[in-house]
This record gives sequence, C-alpha cells and structure tokens, in this order.
Amino acid sequence: MRALLSVFDKTGLVEFAQGLEVLGVELVASGGTASALEEAGVAHLDVEEVTGFPEMLDGRVKTLHPLIHGGILADRSKPDHLAALSAHDIATIDLVVCNLYPFSSDPSIELIDIGGPSMVRAAAKNHQHVGVVTSPEQYEMVLSELKSNGALSHSTRHALARAAFAHTAAYDAQIVRWLDGGGDVGEEPNATEAVLPPTLHLTLERASVTRYGENPHQIGGRYRMAGTTPWWDGVEQHAGSALSYLNLFDADAAWRLVHELRSDWPGYCAVAIMKHANASGAALGSSLSDAFQKALDADPQSAFGGVVAVDGEVDVELATLIAAGPQADVIVASSFQEAAIAVLVGRRKATRLLSAPAPEPLGLSVRTFGDTALVQNADELLVPVAEWRCVTEATPSAQQLQDLSIAWRVCARTTSNAIVIARDGVAVGVGAGQQSRVVAAGIATSKAGESAQGAAAASDAFFPFADGLESLTSAGVTAVVQPGGSVRDQEVIDAANAAGIVMMLTGERHFRH
Repeated sequence: MRALLSVFDKTGLVEFAQGLEVLGVELVASGGTASALEEAGVAHLDVEEVTGFPEMLDGRVKTLHPLIHGGILADRSKPDHLAALSAHDIATIDLVVCNLYPFSSDPSIELIDIGGPSMVRAAAKNHQHVGVVTSPEQYEMVLSELKSNGALSHSTRHALARAAFAHTAAYDAQIVRWLDGGGDVGEEPNATEAVLPPTLHLTLERASVTRYGENPHQIGGRYRMAGTTPWWDGVEQHAGSALSYLNLFDADAAWRLVHELRSDWPGYCAVAIMKHANASGAALGSSLSDAFQKALDADPQSAFGGVVAVDGEVDVELATLIAAGPQADVIVASSFQEAAIAVLVGRRKATRLLSAPAPEPLGLSVRTFGDTALVQNADELLVPVAEWRCVTEATPSAQQLQDLSIAWRVCARTTSNAIVIARDGVAVGVGAGQQSRVVAAGIATSKAGESAQGAAAASDAFFPFADGLESLTSAGVTAVVQPGGSVRDQEVIDAANAAGIVMMLTGERHFRH
C-alpha cells in the first residue's frame, strides 16, 4: 500500500505518518510535508524520487506528473489500466492525504493551489479504489480502520470522497469571492457588483441539527458559512431542551435587537422579549431587572413561550423576576450566575438557558423558493437621529427623541406592515405583519393602552393616507417618525399639525418580510 502526503496544515501529520509507517504503508511526500517527515525521522520517498523530475517554478509544479496521477487515477478493475501502469512502471497510490493552502487567510495569486486540488479530485473521482484524506480530523478514523481491517471500506472511501469534493468546492468559492472583490487587480467593484456578483458561491457547513424545522413534521438544522465563526458557535447551553429551528430564529432576532438598543443608548441596560421574531416588548432601564419588568409589562400575554434577551449577566434578582413571569422558552444572556440557573431550572427545566457572545454583523440575506433565490445586503439604519427632519410646527423634546429612536429601532426589526409605540424608553405597543397600516396602528395602540398617552410612534414605511396617523393621535400619541415619500405626505403632515404633534421624517424605509 502506498500513500501520498502533501499538506499545508501539518496538525497531527507526523503522528499520522508514523501510524501509517507502523502499518507498513510506503509513504511519498512533497515539499514542506517531506521536510516535516524528514525532521521527525519518518521514512518516505520524495515526490521527485518517484517522478524523476525536480520541483520547479517556485513549487507550482511538483505533483503534476503522470507517474503521480496515473497511480491515483488507475481503475484497478480494468485490465487495460493495469497494463498501462505496468508498461510505464507506475506504482498505484492507494491513499492521498492532502489539504489546501489557506487561501482565505491571506488571499493572493500564489495561494491559489493547483496541484493539491488536482490530487484531491483525482483521488475522490477514483474512490472505488483510493482513499482521500483532506482534514486532520479524519486521521484517527482512517488509522483505526486501517489497523482493524487492513483497508478502508467502500462506505468510508465514499464519505471521504464526498468531503474531498466539498473541500475543493469551498476552496474555489473563496477564490471566486476574492476575484469578485477586485482580487489582484485591486479595483473595488461598483456597489451593485459588490453585493450581487454574477454568480454567488455559498459554502455552508452543518453546525447542528435542530429538534425539527418550523413544524414537527419538518427536518431542520443550522448551517454556517465555511470558515466563519458566527455568534451561535460561541453559545453555551446551561439547561433546557434541545433547541428547535424557531428557537434559533427567534433567539437570533432577540439577541441582535437587544445589542442594537444597547449600542444606541450605551448608558442603559437593555432587554428584549421576542415572539415569532417580533418584539412583544423591549426596554431600556437603570438595571437589567428594571428593563426586564418594563419589557414584560408592555405585553405579558404575548411574552408567554417567547425569548428573553438580556444584554448582561442574569443574577438571582433577575432570574427570580423571570421565573415569576410567563413561561420563557429561551433566555439568552451574556452570562448566568450559577445561583440564577438554579432558580430558573427550578421554575421550568425545559427552558433553554444560553450564554452568548455579541452577535457578528449581518451579511447577505439569501432567501430561497424552489430554484430561485432573493439576495440583498443587510438592512442597516443608515440615517442618524440628528439627520432626521422635523416637518411640523411642534418640535421634539429630548424624551420624545429617545422614544422615537427606540420605536424606530424596534419597528425596523418588526415584520411589515409595522407600527411601534414607545414611551419612557419602553416599546409598549407593537403592531406587526399587517396588510393594512391602519390595522397595524390599531393593534399597536390597543396593546399600548393607556401607555399610548404622550408616547412616540414609528412607522416602517410612509403613511399612504392620514387615517393611520389619526389612529395614533386619537390614542394619545404625541410624536411620530416615518420615512416620508408618499404623494400624500403634505396631507399627513397637515393632519399632524392639526393634532399638534411632532412628526419626523427619516427618508429611509425599513420593510421586513
């Protein structure tokens, strides 16, 4: 049995090679791999000893040779292939161990691997006869099977081949993304091309399997972009049932919203309570306990079975408050005190308790239906409050500006059509996902109740008619922020002036579907 070793990542290489050597496998190695084996005293042949041809062109050509690829690609079940090997004195290669240059770490022309992918693909194509190892994580399994059986089973070679093609596909995708970004030309693409290149190559690797999909009859899982470490990879679950698809979806929305609120108002503590990816309540407070109670009081009925996001540590005081309130399916926080975990577990063992790092910025949004995908960049709030335009005779107070800002932030993260009412640092009424903006306003005021008196409201898109605004003012709202841009803007502004309220225009819409 002969193995060809040519790896960039040399983690565990020497130990793996020594294991193969003990099993009587003849080793052939190239370049730096050969040097590492030489230094460790592992017997091997250099590739040029096999090919009779020296490495050349700064290492660009070393394994690209018929004496290498013939040994990998020969179909051992075909007599004419075996005859060709014999005629040209080519020895078969039964195991290829190869991982590729880390292109994404320092992209450049010189880190575009040619020989490596060629060997990997050749071995994977001929996996009926050849094993291909592309990750140090596979070393132990391969050695164990070789020790037990003297050869790799077909199912193992099949699985290794599948991993190998995924490895080269991900590698090529990294190169394409680099070229899309200007590559070695150094020219920035235009704004559209930067977000929407001619082709999109997403390499996703499965991170976990969820209990089920959106519904129990569906299969669901979490994938991550290859080579990335999303915040979910840093989550530690302290208690509770396994996470479901919707737990992940809702917790991500809640965790991002609470960090955005904290970023907007760094002097406060922030808590968000999420249900079906929309806030039932979100609040700023002098303490996390204060913020939680305010967020809960905004809509305690909808909070049942929701996600509580806490931008800080859950202590016993806060845990006691949460445990006394409606059942939470997930609580995600920066950290938990051990005593706080005991309090929450004592209330309900199934509640998932997650400590998590800060979320990374959102990247591309990709939504699929059938064989079609919609792609866009992340929806960011680009226009700062200082650049909003007051279009009414009344001007906002400092408290109104804070409440408008909170309402606008929560509204942008609420399913459209959306109206959000905020008062004294708390989102007290959320109208989400309605076909009519008037109905969304009615839901928001209904949930806010008396808290709508003197409150501020946000609309994620312009008011097409004055009736939506009138629904808010009749409930006592005294300040409204909206994008503007309707042909009836003046009619709506006139209605705001007639009601004596403040109206701010952002010039920026935030639909969310």
